[in-house]
Amino acid sequence: MSDVLKVLVHGTGFAGEGHAAAFRAAGAEVVGLVGRTDPVVREVAARLGIPFAGTNWAEALEICAPDIVSIATPGGAHVEPITQAIHRGCHVFCDKPMTASGATALTLRDLAQVRGVKTAFAASFRYTPSVQHAKRLVAEGGIGAPTEVECMSHFNLERDIPFGWSHRAEAGGGRLNNNFTHTLSIVTDVIGDRILRIAGDIRDDLGRAPIVEGVHNFATRRQHIPKDLDDPSLEWGESNVEWSYTVMARIGSDLADQPVSVLFKHGGLVPRFEDDHIVFYGTKGAIHLKGHYGSGPLSQYSPASGWTALPLPEDIVEAQPDVTGETEQCWHILARAFVRDIRGEPVPPYPTFREGAQYQRIIDLIRAGASWTDAPGLDEGDTR
Repeated sequence: MSDVLKVLVHGTGFAGEGHAAAFRAAGAEVVGLVGRTDPVVREVAARLGIPFAGTNWAEALEICAPDIVSIATPGGAHVEPITQAIHRGCHVFCDKPMTASGATALTLRDLAQVRGVKTAFAASFRYTPSVQHAKRLVAEGGIGAPTEVECMSHFNLERDIPFGWSHRAEAGGGRLNNNFTHTLSIVTDVIGDRILRIAGDIRDDLGRAPIVEGVHNFATRRQHIPKDLDDPSLEWGESNVEWSYTVMARIGSDLADQPVSVLFKHGGLVPRFEDDHIVFYGTKGAIHLKGHYGSGPLSQYSPASGWTALPLPEDIVEAQPDVTGETEQCWHILARAFVRDIRGEPVPPYPTFREGAQYQRIIDLIRAGASWTDAPGLDEGDTR
């Protein structure tokens, strides 16, 4: 390994550009960029000052000889490029979801372990300042023993966002893959990661979306919503993923004698009335984080003083990367830890393919409806 770690990025959209910036800030050299469309990948690489641009991943691995690959494509396109990279001995930084199924995620986790490469799984909103503040307060006994966690979010997404990977399970779409992964990572980072039991319900309340050409960057897809949705020439694609979910979990915590009860409630297409939030409840108090990923202001409850808004500690503020956007800040923190770990420097634990495979298997179980229990006769009007 050279003095400067070399990174090859797979993906030219919002995540690809964000990963490239994060690794540069961590002191690595981004040597190549791979995408699906030649003019697009060349334009993005030139704009970002990346020397190699191409559309053939295997060829790029050979030419660029990276130490690290950064996978910034939709989850359904992850398996083959990650497999090829691991076989070349590359460390892998992968955005969520890890893959489109628990079986393939587990295969990649095991392959990485056998080949001795390090992995990072970017379910990374656990690194927002307020979540890190909450983690510190809970560890210090600020709520006593954790008992419950409540995660509530309502996104009110536009129903007519152009059809794409986010609408298809095989492509890595769905709200479980792209919302639940972050929230589960937040909760387990704060209270503990022994996921003991899981149950859930999902609903596809979208149905279909218009097919529109020219959508390249996921972050700007709203700009491509057709002006005339009644145009008879408009084509439509069918959704096969959940847009809302309710998940319950029991998670073991070293801070509590009993498992912690957790509720994850997300409505992708419904409007919010009150603020989205994450709340950690305990035997002696509670911590409320405003926002769907808990990145807003933090308030702490105690029986003596009620709810009190708390400022962020100075050391947490000073540790934040100087970059715009919560998503980008979290990528920077995870990439920094990953690079340091590869160099042999001590770093706190960060999410890896262990979590990625575990989350994907959980999502499979929820989608399969394995948690449903029939209740025969309970709707027959027996009032005894």
